[in-house]
Amino acid sequence: MAETVAVSTAGRWRTPALIIACGAVIGMVTFGPRATLGFFLQPMSSDLGWGRDVFALALAVQNLLWGLGQPFAGAVADRFGSVRVIATGALLYAAGLLTMRYATSPSTLTLSAGVLVGFGLSGCSFNLVLAAFSKLVPPARRNLALGIGTAAGSLGQFLFAPVSVALIDAIGWRSTLVIFSALMLIVVPLSLVLATPPARSGEAGAGAEPDQSITQALAEAFGHRSYVLLVLGFFTCGFQLAFVTAHLPAYLVDRGMPAQTGGWVLAVIGLFNIVGSIGVGWISTYFPRRYILSAIYFARALSTVIFISFPITTFSALAYGVVTGVTWLSTVPPTSSLIALMFGTRWLATLYGFAFVSHQVGGFLGALLGGIAFDRTGSYDVVWWLSVLFGVLSALINLPIVERPVARPAAVPA
Repeated sequence: MAETVAVSTAGRWRTPALIIACGAVIGMVTFGPRATLGFFLQPMSSDLGWGRDVFALALAVQNLLWGLGQPFAGAVADRFGSVRVIATGALLYAAGLLTMRYATSPSTLTLSAGVLVGFGLSGCSFNLVLAAFSKLVPPARRNLALGIGTAAGSLGQFLFAPVSVALIDAIGWRSTLVIFSALMLIVVPLSLVLATPPARSGEAGAGAEPDQSITQALAEAFGHRSYVLLVLGFFTCGFQLAFVTAHLPAYLVDRGMPAQTGGWVLAVIGLFNIVGSIGVGWISTYFPRRYILSAIYFARALSTVIFISFPITTFSALAYGVVTGVTWLSTVPPTSSLIALMFGTRWLATLYGFAFVSHQVGGFLGALLGGIAFDRTGSYDVVWWLSVLFGVLSALINLPIVERPVARPAAVPA
């Protein structure tokens, strides 16, 4: 009943199709430029005389602050509605990209690409979109909507990767950043369609305490073994994604591939993640999500071993992109839907936000260790093998998760 009330507040003009469409555009526009920042590593480092560790540190800070800001952004969205959070995040993101264009020192790069873009992403990325979907889209369509929302980010990656390479070659990295900054502004009006109602007594998900506070929700979640396991496993997803996004283009160039190959590999990852995210969103309705997550992490580990164990060719790079794409963000729909299943949707953005902190701590280490490892050893090998190890561990960690609503005592009237 509670979920039906929350969904009905969307209003008659905001149909589920319109909500999903606008959320998908937001996910595409916000994720696309962020996924292409690795293409700026070499031209910026070359023009400004930096080592790769400088750019790696900025992206590592971005990943960390994106994660640390997510629970607070989620809490504000849960408490007061999503519009102001998404719109503010988009403006910070735009400011970060524009400031990055004028960066002339490592500290300015860290402020722009790291701090502003990181906090901007915490407010306007697909995480807030998925939380809004869970509250506005009827439960029967939720898993598919989550898959579509996640896939939209990959569509942005698919579209922006080759465009980014072409723009950098044609007009330079500075002008490209200005264009990307301007694109962020379209998120502000689109956020109105994803407006969610403020938290009110009685709006919790099925089985939830009507008067549950955010403190009670956090205590309940972190005292729940399955949530903790889910959070720990999510670390690997962030580590692998951030490392590949930041360093794969440069890794391929180091192996003798043209820069365009890296662009097409990231584009292929984005394209096939559309298939993976929607597919996983659909099959999550029929199969245990813990097994799906375990299979995704194991597939990533296995594909990485094969990729780095043989000579790099255009074919092997694109094949790696296909497998990586299918498993890229496909962890997100089952992770978010498991949190909604266990705890309801009232504090979903907050609880998913704390899970995302783990994801982004992994992202911080993946981006940073890649730059440090290369500058000290001239190779990314140690980080590739760490990625394999974490993949296997996460595949095992997700298996004991229990997929059912948390047991709560019945509310007793005062």
